[in-house]
Amino acid sequence: MNTELKTHINEALKKGIRLDGRKKEDFREIEIKTGVVATAEGSALVRCGDTEVIAGVKLQVGEPYPDSQDQGTMMVGSELLPLSNPAFEGGPPSIDSIEVARVIDRGIREGKAIDTKKLCIREGELVWTVMIDVLPLNHDGNLIDIGGLAALAALKDARMLEIENDKIAIGKRTEEKLPINSMPIPITILKIGDNFIVDPTFEEEAVLDARLTVAVLEDDNLCALQKGGDASLTAKDIKEMTALAIKKSHELRDKLSEALGK
Repeated sequence: MNTELKTHINEALKKGIRLDGRKKEDFREIEIKTGVVATAEGSALVRCGDTEVIAGVKLQVGEPYPDSQDQGTMMVGSELLPLSNPAFEGGPPSIDSIEVARVIDRGIREGKAIDTKKLCIREGELVWTVMIDVLPLNHDGNLIDIGGLAALAALKDARMLEIENDKIAIGKRTEEKLPINSMPIPITILKIGDNFIVDPTFEEEAVLDARLTVAVLEDDNLCALQKGGDASLTAKDIKEMTALAIKKSHELRDKLSEALGK
């Protein structure tokens, strides 16, 4: 860890500002576009400051899991490539990329965002699998929140495919949307010293003490929590961080609704 950078960031935060001039509770400017990948069933591009993430949804049909014969499935994958940040290396998925995918997956799954029962074609025989790929094009921090937002926008953009003889009819997209129940918004709060901040940059993430990602539903209920960083969090910390996450989720939900035309 760069101790000089951490000291510099801490001194700025004590004055209520950050290195890029934002206040501690400010997100960078967010832009959301959908339908950006013609070959995907649904896609979205989200820019937040210098962080840029693209997400795509693909659909497959296959057998259900043995313990959920009447439900379709969902999975999230992420790959952090060197093109998005020099800190990343090529090769098998890194621990960081696996964590990004799992935290995004947990929020969507635990928030029951997709009605998996409606993805069942024939119970015990054939179901839909929804695959979400999250790919950072440029990484300047906060990949979980921005990637999660891109994944949700891509899910809302997705359209079902036609099936012929139990196989997907290539290129035959319908107007039917995915069965979406909710939109669990992920908000990550960083603790640096005694300060809590949202939407961290790459430099801020490099000096974090602890991190808490909170997935928030429309009614402000929490559906998932994921802690990161080496420092512990007190009950008071968690209470303050979750309250801040709920507050900021309203802003991101408004941005998402505006982008989706609702």
